[in-house]
Amino acid sequence: MTVSKLAVFAGMAGLAFSVACGSAPAEVGTEAESAAGPLELSDLVMEMRDMAWAEEVDAAQALIEGQRPHHDTSSPRWLLAASWLGRGAGFAERWDVAERYASEARDGSVALLDERDLDADSELPLALGAGIEVLSRVHDARGDRAGGVEFLTAERERYRGTSIETRIQKNVLLLSLEGAPFPVLDVEHHLGTPLPPAEDLKGKVVVAFFWAHWCPDCKRQVPVLEQLHDAYADQGLVVLGPTQLYGYVQRGEDATPEQELAYLRGAYQERFPIPSWMSVPVSQTNFLEFGVSTTPTLVVIDREGIVQLYNPGDLPYEELAPHVERLL
Repeated sequence: MTVSKLAVFAGMAGLAFSVACGSAPAEVGTEAESAAGPLELSDLVMEMRDMAWAEEVDAAQALIEGQRPHHDTSSPRWLLAASWLGRGAGFAERWDVAERYASEARDGSVALLDERDLDADSELPLALGAGIEVLSRVHDARGDRAGGVEFLTAERERYRGTSIETRIQKNVLLLSLEGAPFPVLDVEHHLGTPLPPAEDLKGKVVVAFFWAHWCPDCKRQVPVLEQLHDAYADQGLVVLGPTQLYGYVQRGEDATPEQELAYLRGAYQERFPIPSWMSVPVSQTNFLEFGVSTTPTLVVIDREGIVQLYNPGDLPYEELAPHVERLL
């Protein structure tokens, strides 16, 4: 499996990265960088993010090292900046730099957990989750995919019940789900047509579309799925649409499970019709076990029930259709 930049880190503020062998880290600490005054940490995070997307690894490394003497490098915001450099180095396939800064983000985050809860604010989970993700890609880049899965599995157990558990599971599946049997979906509730029994899906090509009612990218994905269904349903394509409850409805208004289900079956359905041919099991368990920290997440399963594609993020028709066509 080739893990693409977008597939690995889509979601969580639009993150995406991959890690492979690359060149040595750049020299840092030039006179110009040393003379630079301190940036606000929030500005440093933004600079690191922008440089990560631009794959400007050397400039980012020079900047963060020039800023190091001016800041508390144990703070969550500093660790978040370091995690962005780890991601950017991954984008650029500079795995040595990626490992250095991902380790700083992860190890620094772990040290802070001696005195605070992980989810006390948003920055520490982002830094820790990103550090874990990058380090798993370093394992994979070095030819040790099994070691990457083992590392992630241990980290998931360590952070079970926290906000980063699903994100860690996503990365487990990015390294291990393709080529494995598709697990049976859990059903707590359903929208529209009930989920077909597993035996009824044997011999079918299945696209599982994990979505959220608040997600704009999910709404843009639906017409692509409609186009696929129109083209290939008579050849054995089935589209499933697992979702979960989030505790709120339109405009972020808090809702009980009963109220949210009523919203999905009523006002939401009226505005954004759920296709009648798409079964929608509703379960938080599915989202956790399939690592759906990114919506949509698309999974393509062949006629033997084997996963052929696990893709966190949306896909246009011209990219998704070939994955379906070759299995029909």
